[in-house]
Amino acid sequence: MVKDKPTNRISATFARLAKERRRALVGYLTAGDPDFDASLCILREAATSGLDVLELGVPFSDPTADGPVIQAAAARALQAGMTVARALELARRVRESSDVAIVLFSYYNPLLHFGLDRLASEAMAAGVDGLLVVDLPPEEAGELRDALAGKDLPLIRLVAPTTPPERMAEIARDAGGFLYLITRVGVTGAGTLDHARVGRLAKTLKGITPLPICLGFGISTAADVQQLAGLADGVVVGSALVKLAAEHAADGQGARLVAEKVRELRLALDAV
Repeated sequence: MVKDKPTNRISATFARLAKERRRALVGYLTAGDPDFDASLCILREAATSGLDVLELGVPFSDPTADGPVIQAAAARALQAGMTVARALELARRVRESSDVAIVLFSYYNPLLHFGLDRLASEAMAAGVDGLLVVDLPPEEAGELRDALAGKDLPLIRLVAPTTPPERMAEIARDAGGFLYLITRVGVTGAGTLDHARVGRLAKTLKGITPLPICLGFGISTAADVQQLAGLADGVVVGSALVKLAAEHAADGQGARLVAEKVRELRLALDAV
């Protein structure tokens, strides 16, 4: 008897949530901030407190899409010795205690330096479920696609608020897992959102692709979550979690407070 191929955790998560008429809570945290052990504690607490998808950010010295909170987290993590290999080790350690879907979030340079074939095999072994490479457009992703061939590691793609519909379609054809719809122009972090415009963008994208759509950038509070949740299949919260972890690195309360924040956001999301 041939066993069915296991379902990717990202796909399984969104399928389950759709049946339950619930939205996904996606949380970004920087690997290795403030150091390996503290980061592992924070990641484990977040993963078991209500996240559906954990975006594990590989720190990079030139994070052009990230705002000051995540830039500072990347600098601290690099100073503490975080690398792609150690980020994968964090993923593996989180996987030991949680079945949360894990997306490795990175810029292309550190992945290319690490080695794409090595990345594909070691990410699978660590329990990673997908990759999001911020600065790698579909036209330049051939080498990475080749390395991922035969691996159940979909490429999650970003769609900007300035992306025209025809380009949205090109991006969606090269994507897997879900699409990350950026809610505003600029870098990550809290900021004013035009909810009506976000709704129009999400509606356009939904008409182009069957992939789940998650909204990110500028989402930090329970009120943000409730206002936006009905527009898409999930929301992404990053800077608010990273900031909490940073503010309490010295007193050791980061993991507890990040977990509380995740539970607060989860309750707000499920109330929609």
